[in-house]
Amino acid sequence: MKDPYGVILRPVLTEKSTGNIEHLNQYAFAVDPHANKIEIKRAIESIFNVRVTKVSTRWRRGKQRRIGRTVGSTSAWKEAIVHVGPGEKIDIY
Repeated sequence: MKDPYGVILRPVLTEKSTGNIEHLNQYAFAVDPHANKIEIKRAIESIFNVRVTKVSTRWRRGKQRRIGRTVGSTSAWKEAIVHVGPGEKIDIY
């Protein structure tokens, strides 16, 4: 089993993810690109001591950035949307 802290990189705190926390009990995390849903579920359950009911993953494409004449891009990253059981919370603030 992988290290749980190596699977979960950081929480994603945006307006949309904060609204999902309040209304849908869903939390967003940036995760290791090679981690699968089972590893993500086990890592969240071991770190935060909650029961995970569902994990959804998606790839976030890197954006093009320009500095002067040079055009580059930011890195792509993997995001996991974690649904926790009713009545459970993850304290990420």
